[in-house]
Amino acid sequence: MTENSAHTESVRNEIGTLVTEDANPKYPDLAALTTAELVAGMNSEDALVPAAIEKQLPVIAAIIDEIASRMSQGGRLIYVGAGTPGRMGILDASECPPTFGTAPSLVVGIIAGGQAAVDQAVENAEDSEEAGAADMAALKLGPTDSVVGIAASGRTPYVIAAIKAARAQGAYTVGFACNNNSALGAAADAALEIEVGPEFLSGSTRLKSGTCQKLVLNMISTITMVRLGKTYKNVMVDLLATNAKLRARSERTLMRVTECDAATASTALAAAGGHVKAAVLAIMTGLPAEQAVELLAQNKGFLPAAIDAGTH
Repeated sequence: MTENSAHTESVRNEIGTLVTEDANPKYPDLAALTTAELVAGMNSEDALVPAAIEKQLPVIAAIIDEIASRMSQGGRLIYVGAGTPGRMGILDASECPPTFGTAPSLVVGIIAGGQAAVDQAVENAEDSEEAGAADMAALKLGPTDSVVGIAASGRTPYVIAAIKAARAQGAYTVGFACNNNSALGAAADAALEIEVGPEFLSGSTRLKSGTCQKLVLNMISTITMVRLGKTYKNVMVDLLATNAKLRARSERTLMRVTECDAATASTALAAAGGHVKAAVLAIMTGLPAEQAVELLAQNKGFLPAAIDAGTH
C-alpha cells in the first residue's frame, strides 16, 4: 500500500465515524421522490437546525461574552474555515462594516486557499496544516483577539492547525463543529459542537451544517456588537449612509428613534456626515454634530451614556 493510499484509507475510516457523513435513512433514494416531496423533505430537515442550536445556547452565550470582553479592549474577531465554513465566515465578516460601522480589519474571515477559494474550490487547501499556521502568524494575534475555527466535520487539518497556532499566540479560540467530540473542539479554548444530523444529500455539509453555521455566526457577530454598544434599543445606529437605500434606512431610523420629521432627519444626517448614531445624539441633545461626535467618543460609543451626559 502506498503512502497516499494509506492516508486515504485513514481519512476514509475517520470520516466514516462522523454524523455529518452518514446517509440519511429518511431519504434513501432522492430521485424516486417528486419535486414536491423533495422540497418538503429539505424543509423538514432544515427545521431541525434551530432545535439543535438551542441545546447549545448557554455555550454560545459564554463564547460571545468572552469575545465581546476582548473586543472591548481593542481586539479582533477572526473566522477561519475551509470551503463552505470559510465562505460563511467571510460572509458574516463582510456584513459587519455596513451594519455596525466597524473597520474591515475588526471582523475578518480567513479561508483556506485564500481569495481564490471564495469563488471555487482550491484543491488540497483544507489539508495544509502549514498554511493554517502561516495564515494565523500573518495576523500577529494577541490576547485581545478571538479566533473561531469552523469545520462541519471538526477534523479539517487547515482549521485545526490555525486554531492551535492562534491559541499559541495567546488568542481566545473557539472550535465550531457539527460533530461531537471533535478534534477541532479539543484544540480550542472552547468547543462549540452542534450536531444537526445526517444531511438530506449525504455528506453535503453546505446544507444543514451550513445553515447552522450561518445562524450561529449571525448570533456571534450581532450580539457581540450589541454588547459593544453598536446598537440602540433594537435598531442599527452605527451604520453609515453610503447609498440611497442606506440613506433612506438611516432617515427612517432617526425618525423612529427620535420621533422627528423627515426634514429634520435628513438635515441631521447630512450634518453628521451620514453617521446615524451621531445624528441621533445631536437631535436628542440639541448639540452640534461635531460635539455629538466628541461626546460619543468620550462615552466609548455607547449612545445611552452619551445621551445621558448630553442632557444633564
